[in-house]
Amino acid sequence: MKQRALLLVNPHARRGKEAQMQAVRELQALEFELLQESAENPQYLPQIIRQYRQQVDLVIISSGDGTVNAAIEGLLDTQLPLGILPSGTANNLARSLKIPRSLPAACKIIAAGKIRPIDLGSVNGKYFFNVAGLGLSAQINRRVPKAWKRRFGVLAYAAVALQVLWQAQPFEAEIRWNNQSTQVKTFQITVCNGRYYGSGLVVAEDAAIDDQRLDLYSVKAQQWWEMLALLPAIVQGKKVPGVLTLQGKEINIYTKEPNLIDTDGELTTTTPAQFRVIPRALPVFVP
Repeated sequence: MKQRALLLVNPHARRGKEAQMQAVRELQALEFELLQESAENPQYLPQIIRQYRQQVDLVIISSGDGTVNAAIEGLLDTQLPLGILPSGTANNLARSLKIPRSLPAACKIIAAGKIRPIDLGSVNGKYFFNVAGLGLSAQINRRVPKAWKRRFGVLAYAAVALQVLWQAQPFEAEIRWNNQSTQVKTFQITVCNGRYYGSGLVVAEDAAIDDQRLDLYSVKAQQWWEMLALLPAIVQGKKVPGVLTLQGKEINIYTKEPNLIDTDGELTTTTPAQFRVIPRALPVFVP
């Protein structure tokens, strides 16, 4: 019996139109019955998923992390299992789940039918699969034009990051977790639910998207160039002097002035911020 799948494709994702045509061919060859809708306007995705809840057995999203994030509330409400076809820029959710960028291979993972419940992160009621951040990441996401992301991918972020870093000023924050508290002066605070953030950076060597905890990573620096010496550790998520790492089911961050926070690449809220993990929140197809 054919499985009925709601296929949501973002035509503006980096491989949008090409990915859509290839995904349809591959999924139909694997005997999926497809109902297709556009993910061009991500704010409508929860409503679309709820609309099809009685007509489909699963939801497949072909796009990047931001579009998949926009669908979270609909997926939570319906508990329809999620299939991911990575066609965005970073694809950190797919990376955390070991879903390959090859669309034929990703389609076969969905067809194999292995489902794993994964955690969600939440900050001030805004959900995220991978990462939430304040400081450099929020400023970079605020300034990268969407057209640049589609055309240049990771290079667009790198170009804007250099501009942002040159002008950046550290900020002070209080972090509270597990009945503990610390003060930091930093350029960036990153809170991850998954293992990867940015362009494949690792938040912690043992982080996983179903470990029922959040991982915080922050470089304690007074000047931006101090971070350069720590780049190898930052890339691998290693614990070294000058880097604050901590874990918790709930983390609270306070700053003197409201700081923008991005969740999975989209600006969604500000400090003060309450982060928490929602264990085993969503069923996802995995290898």
